[in-house]
Amino acid sequence: MTMDIQLARIGSRLLPSQVASEWVKQTLPNRILMVSNRVAQDPLRQTLVLQSAPRGIEANVLTIKKMLAIYQDPEFDAYQPLLLTENAKDMAKLVKGGIDLQKIGINLGILVFQDGMEMLTDGVAVNQSEAKALSYLTDVAHLKVVIQEKPTDKPEDIKPFLDQLTF
Repeated sequence: MTMDIQLARIGSRLLPSQVASEWVKQTLPNRILMVSNRVAQDPLRQTLVLQSAPRGIEANVLTIKKMLAIYQDPEFDAYQPLLLTENAKDMAKLVKGGIDLQKIGINLGILVFQDGMEMLTDGVAVNQSEAKALSYLTDVAHLKVVIQEKPTDKPEDIKPFLDQLTF
């Protein structure tokens, strides 16, 4: 047995207020696991995202390597976490490393626009490497990936948006 992931979500801000409140109420996790090598090495950012966790739910920032290790460790089978990454590349690394998301798929929140990116929707921007990671998740790993900022929003399949990209 392995931990029972309640929601796997990709979002630039890791733990924004709608995740800390609305998604937690919707999915009822007993832990929040934020997986980011970059945040794990940045004490200030780590402190800020950990302070965003709602009362009563323990939160951790982990490296990708650490997440893969605890996922396979029976000591952590009781975890029913929200699994959060900042980007699709990190989520793809977790899936390639053996994290099974077939049952729940992946939820895509806001991905902030930066130079070199294309907008998929008003809240989701990707560059070529992120688009490639999302394509891996849908086409190779055969996971359902949906854009859905809040639980009350209608989930939209990512595939048609990826098919319209020009790079």
